[in-house]
Amino acid sequence: MPTADSCRPNPEELLRKVQADERRESRGRLKVFLGYVSRVGKSYRMFDEGRRRKERGQDVVVGALQSGVTPEIQQILKCLDVIPTIATKHAGRDYEVMDMSALFRRHPLVCLIDGLAYDNPPGSRNPHRWQDVSELLDRGIAVISAVNLQHIAEQQAAVERITGKRASNSIPEAFLQEADEIEVVDAPPDALIDRTGTNAILDSRKLAELRELALLLAADVVDRQLQEYLDAHGVAARWGAQERILVCLTPRSNAADMLRSGLRNKLRFHGALIAAYVEQPELAPQDRELLDKNLALARDMGAEVHGLKGTDFVDAILAFAHEQRITQLFLGHTGRPGRAWLARSPIDRLIDGAEGFDVRLFPHEGAT
Repeated sequence: MPTADSCRPNPEELLRKVQADERRESRGRLKVFLGYVSRVGKSYRMFDEGRRRKERGQDVVVGALQSGVTPEIQQILKCLDVIPTIATKHAGRDYEVMDMSALFRRHPLVCLIDGLAYDNPPGSRNPHRWQDVSELLDRGIAVISAVNLQHIAEQQAAVERITGKRASNSIPEAFLQEADEIEVVDAPPDALIDRTGTNAILDSRKLAELRELALLLAADVVDRQLQEYLDAHGVAARWGAQERILVCLTPRSNAADMLRSGLRNKLRFHGALIAAYVEQPELAPQDRELLDKNLALARDMGAEVHGLKGTDFVDAILAFAHEQRITQLFLGHTGRPGRAWLARSPIDRLIDGAEGFDVRLFPHEGAT
């Protein structure tokens, strides 16, 4: 069991926490409307929120617009102050760059910024618009913005597999993770018919896949925010927004079956696959070789591998599972016939302590 001294943060950790708290207090709040596909109405939702805030007396300005503004948005813009972007050209390409100096001078309470994934021309203050947004936030200006799933860098490969297309501009997912609020803008497929009257949208199955990706991404952002809050307030959480599968490996584990099952669940739920083993210093050479093979297989399947220390297998696994907010735990066991199951075993203890997650047992190969 950890001692009080081992749980006490060191001076460097305390300094980092204080600095992070100070930065959060002085930094503007970021809200992002996330669309799972074009034309779901994320920009309209963003500008409409700006209009409602203006009606409540907040100082709201528009820092950036996309081309092709709809009549509905044009109507909203009539009641909002717009800081015009700066039109420029580089290498034959047209750019619309946010007027950062004007925004700094005005220093509004809230700035609405569309086209979050836009790039700036070479030689600009920042290479990317999302970096401009970071500067505004650092100066205490709240930002409301909008972006499509296809423009999240880490999601682009998955989107391309579904749509066959990849967007040229992107923002890092880490920036999205800093948002104080994220809202997925949903819309039924029949609302995504373009104004020419032709149905130029993806089929319903592909739309459903994109929508699922967006919802899972938003859930991950919320999960991280919740965990940061709980960590900051010293609250231990044993659950999360996504599936987190822990596969416990030993030399005798039926590792292939457990890992394949874990991988299927990971892909199905877009969760995390984690493999762990409790270190045994006096492991026999043949058992060490089997364990190393199981660990190599786990890494090949993309699992995050952890070695745990502890004199008691059950305590080590339970502590790690709670720390990692595991939702499913896969464990190998040796089958025992008849009334032998009535005797308490390490597995009995583990199941008794599995508060907040499910346990699934896999018989060892050759077990009877």
